[in-house]
Amino acid sequence: MNRRKFLQYASLLTAAGLTPIGLHGWAARGMASTTTNKRLIVIFLRGGIDGLNVVVPYQDPDYYEARPRIAIPQPKEKGGVLDLDGHFGLHPALADLMPLWKQGSLAFVHACGSPDTTRSHFDAQNYMESGTPGDKTTSDGWMNRLLATLPEVGPTQAVNIGSMISPILMGQNSVASLPPGNQATRSLSVDRSQLNAAFERLYRGNDPIHLAYQEGQQAREILLATLAAEMREADNGAPPPNGFAKDTRNLARLMVGDSQTQLAFMALGGWDTHINQGSSQGQFANKLKSLAQGLVTLVKELGSVYSDTAIAILSEFGRTVKENGNGGTDHGHGNVMWILGGGIRGGKVYGEWSGLSESALFQGRDLAVTTDFREAIASLLEQHIQLKANQVAQVFPGFTSNHRLQSAWK
Repeated sequence: MNRRKFLQYASLLTAAGLTPIGLHGWAARGMASTTTNKRLIVIFLRGGIDGLNVVVPYQDPDYYEARPRIAIPQPKEKGGVLDLDGHFGLHPALADLMPLWKQGSLAFVHACGSPDTTRSHFDAQNYMESGTPGDKTTSDGWMNRLLATLPEVGPTQAVNIGSMISPILMGQNSVASLPPGNQATRSLSVDRSQLNAAFERLYRGNDPIHLAYQEGQQAREILLATLAAEMREADNGAPPPNGFAKDTRNLARLMVGDSQTQLAFMALGGWDTHINQGSSQGQFANKLKSLAQGLVTLVKELGSVYSDTAIAILSEFGRTVKENGNGGTDHGHGNVMWILGGGIRGGKVYGEWSGLSESALFQGRDLAVTTDFREAIASLLEQHIQLKANQVAQVFPGFTSNHRLQSAWK
């Protein structure tokens, strides 16, 4: 079968909300030595979130000098940060997350990011999703390579929440795709019994395309059945919330249901705040509040499964230390990674903090990266997913961990 014909079939599957696959998506995975019931959720904040206004270095006078309009006030001041450790504070719009910090299941890795210096959203996101910064030839994503290290348990083992598969999950191993929001459970033409029967007759063979369709249909049936059962029980007649919280609720219900979902990815946009970013109030604060509500919903709905789940939140790069003339910030470098979960040794800001003095800044304008994002993820894979060193090397080829963040895990 030629590539054009294959893509036509792949488009059909994607439109039906089934299992999008890579060009070799039907390739069988070998049995890995690792067996684990641990879960991993990765949330990507597209646009380059301003990490300095998320986890605020409020004891650093250079922070306030660089941001006269958008800096978050010090603790106990009106609209002030929520003190974390006496040096860093959390944006007040994230107040809903403070109980997780206090109970020790939320941590941050500051001055974290990609070693590549690009300020292009497209390139930076692709580098972070491929896991090979600076290398444009990598065709698969690190979460797909991670999937390859795990024993196969079913067609919904890895789930992408979104209208299309993100690069981080692209590769040889097939993943299930769940549309966002109310589209997740909407009826499709392929659900009609007559059409469904016709498709089953058409794709009953054993060649790769037929097997891909069969796997996709199986994945969809599992996802819909799990969501339908969980929604009836948990909603109790109440209307579902909108936006991010709706998606995190759906995802949590898959993980606590019968779908065997172990890996999941979702992305949120709107973090490219060049204009009118705001301080404790404003567009940035509003987005953070919705993000916090979605995360709290996710943790609540996961219930006991949360103890076996790690949630990593990252963005392609940070923002400039100095605010710009439009009351916003421009593309920067270093950022902050968020990590939540039952296995994290939370209540702490990890990473090496070099400060915001002009001599410490990257190219004289940005927070420097002192922790490679792969280091943070590698520690998660080793300590939480329990991968061996050679398996981590498969996920991040060419990267050598320095194991500095092992102490972040229980």
